[in-house]
Amino acid sequence: MIVIGIDSHKRTHTAVAVDETGRRLAERTVAATNAGHLELVHWAGPFVARYWAIEDVRHLSRRLSADLVRAGEAVVHVPPKLMAGARRSSRQPGKSDPIDALAVARAALREDLPAARLDGPERDIRLLVDHRDDLVAERTRIENRLRWHLHDLEPGSEPAARSLDRARILGALERQLSGVDGTVARIARELVTRIRELTTAIDQLEREIARLVSALAPALLDLVGCGPLTAAKLVGEVAGVGRFRSAAAFARHNGTAPVPVWSGNNERHRLSRTGNRQLNLALHRITITQMRIDPRARTYIERRRALGNTKAEAIRALRRHLSDEVFGRMQHDEAARATSSTALAAVA
Repeated sequence: MIVIGIDSHKRTHTAVAVDETGRRLAERTVAATNAGHLELVHWAGPFVARYWAIEDVRHLSRRLSADLVRAGEAVVHVPPKLMAGARRSSRQPGKSDPIDALAVARAALREDLPAARLDGPERDIRLLVDHRDDLVAERTRIENRLRWHLHDLEPGSEPAARSLDRARILGALERQLSGVDGTVARIARELVTRIRELTTAIDQLEREIARLVSALAPALLDLVGCGPLTAAKLVGEVAGVGRFRSAAAFARHNGTAPVPVWSGNNERHRLSRTGNRQLNLALHRITITQMRIDPRARTYIERRRALGNTKAEAIRALRRHLSDEVFGRMQHDEAARATSSTALAAVA
């Protein structure tokens, strides 16, 4: 099996083909255009048994990945952090596009990565979730600036509330700043207006995300502690649970699979810091919420503590258990969508 690693950039893509031992066979650099993508497929023609490993840099690699999948090629995405080990073990020092492409190919050889798919409704959800996160971050930055301006106008006059996006608080701030002269007050009024605009846009996005995810993942939403935004994060980042051959492969991808760190008679595991951290964070939110509101989760934590686990270890065990639960529910949702699509096609 030949692995073709690709280092993606805005204007060019560099590909390096390696054999099963990681030995470099050939390399090629093409323009990051549709014609360049087709040129890569023609160049790879002599490598009959092959698959492509693309560094996962989202917007830079998305179009190339989609074009290759549409051409019938097998593609996997390689998280950038997995390339570090390949670079350290290489006998060739330095950094260049061919060296990076070689590291991508060798990392794909070393890891068991899920196959890439064509973009579907999951990508729309991921884009909307990312856009909402950007707007929330911008609103937080503006709120921090507003607090300093309010302190500048009158120390101690800034609201004690952690968030300034509530309509009641914004209305009070507008009344407080009304009629106050000076540049600082004018800027503060503009910031209040901007916070109100961002809040309206964020609320609209949340309603749209909730509507989309309720149609795509009803079983996932039924999981205790999994709200629409967390479900949307899971759906968008997973990008099709059918890519994973098992619940264990999914756990490794999301970083909940424990890492063994024992020798001799002292057997234990530690937290994994690999995998998709956005997925890991979403699972952690579900875990913490269940510990607060679900008696079954609290019973599970208590049982693990009785076995000698620390609280952190018990939480990690629950998160690993929830990874399997999420995997099963997403499989159910995906199968239900496939059945529905088949039924609609038969009627048409």
